[in-house]
Amino acid sequence: MREPSPDGIASPDLIKELGYVPNEERLRKGPVAIFECVEPIPCDVCVWACPLKAVSMGEITEKPVIDFNKCIGCGICVGRCPGQAIFVVDLSKDPPQVTVPYEMGEAPAKGVEVELLNRVGEPVGRGRVVKFFKDNLTYVVTVEVPSPELVMEVRAVRPVRGGDGA
Repeated sequence: MREPSPDGIASPDLIKELGYVPNEERLRKGPVAIFECVEPIPCDVCVWACPLKAVSMGEITEKPVIDFNKCIGCGICVGRCPGQAIFVVDLSKDPPQVTVPYEMGEAPAKGVEVELLNRVGEPVGRGRVVKFFKDNLTYVVTVEVPSPELVMEVRAVRPVRGGDGA
């Protein structure tokens, strides 16, 4: 099995290998959580946060298991994950959407253009905020992405510098 990079960043291939990405049919059915929890740390917040009991794990240091048939992509787990390692993707929408945690101050408002960032913080495009909610200290922001190929790349957003997102 592949390992995360030395800085702890998991590649999309590793995420698939760990079973955190559902099949194409499920991805196109509607929103679904994608976990990027690759380290064996003592955490089970996602298990207790899921209102539909779609997440389970054996021991507290085991990686979580998600039942994609139960998950409705509500995003509660996104805001609760202390490692910001859970995202929601929705390929049923046109354009597709990604839901990410946001802890850089106030969340951008609905309709605001944002810069889409990959796992290492590099810009990969621009999108618009569709909705957001706050869960404890974390905002959970859903954005439109320009292409289906980007849903497995976009993992953060930031206001467009000097644009309508600033």
